[in-house]
Amino acid sequence: MTIFLCFLSFLLCLIPLLILEYVKRPKRELPSGQDNLPPGPKWLPFIGVFPSVNKMFHLFFRDLPQKYGPVVLITFGIDIVVISSKEAAVEYLEGCDPPETVLTSSGEEWETSKYLALIKLFNTKTHSFRYIREQENDLFVKKLSEYASRRSPVNLTKTLFTLVSNTTCRVMFGKNLGECKFIDDDTIGELVKRFDMFTEYYSFPEMLPYGFGRLIDRMFGPSKRSKKAFSEFNTFFQNILDERLEYGGMVLENQDIIIDLMIDMVKEQEEDIDSINLTTDYLKTIITDMFLAQVNTSVTTLVWAMTELIRNPRVMKQVQDEIRTKLGDKKERVTEDDLDQLHYIRLVVKETFRLHPSFPLLPSSGQWSGDKIQGYDIPKKALIMINVHGIVRDPKVWTDPDEFNLDRFANSSIADKRLEFELLPVGSGKRICPETRMATVELGLLNLLYFFDWELPQGKRVKDIDLEETGIITLSKRTALELLPVLHH
Repeated sequence: MTIFLCFLSFLLCLIPLLILEYVKRPKRELPSGQDNLPPGPKWLPFIGVFPSVNKMFHLFFRDLPQKYGPVVLITFGIDIVVISSKEAAVEYLEGCDPPETVLTSSGEEWETSKYLALIKLFNTKTHSFRYIREQENDLFVKKLSEYASRRSPVNLTKTLFTLVSNTTCRVMFGKNLGECKFIDDDTIGELVKRFDMFTEYYSFPEMLPYGFGRLIDRMFGPSKRSKKAFSEFNTFFQNILDERLEYGGMVLENQDIIIDLMIDMVKEQEEDIDSINLTTDYLKTIITDMFLAQVNTSVTTLVWAMTELIRNPRVMKQVQDEIRTKLGDKKERVTEDDLDQLHYIRLVVKETFRLHPSFPLLPSSGQWSGDKIQGYDIPKKALIMINVHGIVRDPKVWTDPDEFNLDRFANSSIADKRLEFELLPVGSGKRICPETRMATVELGLLNLLYFFDWELPQGKRVKDIDLEETGIITLSKRTALELLPVLHH
C-alpha cells in the first residue's frame, strides 16, 4: 500500500510538469507555410511514436517505407524525416552543400574545415601506412596458425578487433597496444563497447517529447552512467597526447603518424594570432572520432564477411580458388600489391557493405538548402536521415535483397571508393576514412582466406550461426563469431 501511494504521489507531481512542457512546446515551422507533411506513425502526446516501435530501431526504420512510403515523418522529442529510397536520397543529397566547401576561418565552420583537412590527410597517408597494415597482418596470421596447430576454435571477433585496433593505434599513435603502458587489448575493447553505449544513450533525453526523456534520464541516469566510458577514453587519449608532447616524437614508426600531424597543425595555428584555437579537447574529440570509426566499421565488416562466407561454402570456394590460383600456394606473406590481381575479394567487401551496413541511419554532414523532398514539405528544424538499412535491402533496387550474392556486383560500375546511392555504406559520413577502411578490410580478408581454410567448431551447423544484429547508431553482430582455422599450406 505504501509503495502504491508513493507511486501515485509521483504521478500527481509528474502530470503538472508534463502539462507545462506540453504548453511550452515549440511550434513546428514549415518553409512554405503549407502543411503537406510526409506520412508517418501516429503521434501521441507525451510519448510521441514510441508505441509504434515494437522492434529494434534499425528494423523499425527499415520497415517504414513498406507502410508509409519513401519519405516518412517521425516525431519523438524532435521531428525526424527518414528517407528510404534511392530517388529521395538523390533529391536530398543534391540539395546539400558539401562540407568540403566550408573553408572559412570562423567558429564551427573553421573547425569543420580543419576536421576535413585531417580526414583528407589520413586518406592521403593510407599508402604510406601500408607497411604497418602488412606487419600487423603477419602477426595476425602467426596467431591464427597457433590455433590451427592445436585444432582449436578461435574467437574471430576478438582476434580481428586486436588486429584492427593494433593497426589503428600504430597509424595514429606510433605504437601498438601491446607496447602501450596506458591500456591493453582487453581494456580498450571494453571501452569501445561502453563508448558505443554512450553514443547511443547520449541522445536519449531528446527522443521523448516535452522533456519527458530528460526527466527519465534524471531518474534512471542512462546517459550519466555511459559518460563514464567517455571519461576513460578521454583519459587514455590525454595520456597519449601528453607523452607525445613531452618526448617530442619518440615513437616506434619512422614515418609521420597522425597524432604528430595533428600536433603540428595545432602549433601552426598557435602562431597565427587571428585564428581560432584548436584546443586539446577538440583534438581529443577528433582522435576519438577517427579511432572509433576506423576500428568499429572495419571489425564489423570483417566479421560479417567471414560470417556470410562460412554460411555460403560455394562462394567461399569461389573466392579462395581465385586467390590461390592468382597468387600461387607458395607465398610466405601476402601484401597489398597482391590485391590488384583479385576480383572476387572486392565483391565480397561490396556485398558485405550492402547487406550489413555499419551505420543503418545516416545523417548528412552537409547543409541542406531545400524545403521539399518528393513533394512533401519538410519542417525547418527536422533532422533528416537516410535509411541506409532500408535502401540496401529495397526489393525494387535489389533482387533477393536478403541474400549474400556476389553476382549482383560482378558487372557493376560502382567504384570501390565512390559514393553511390544504392550502396551508401561504402564511404558515407565525415567520420569515416574510406580509403583506410577499405585497405584494412581487404588485406585482413586476404590473409584469412589465403593461408587458412575455415570450418565450424565441432557440433555446430550453419543454421546455428546467429545473424542477430545489435546496436542503434552502429550495428554489429550480436554474438562473437567462432571458427576453426585449418592451415592451407
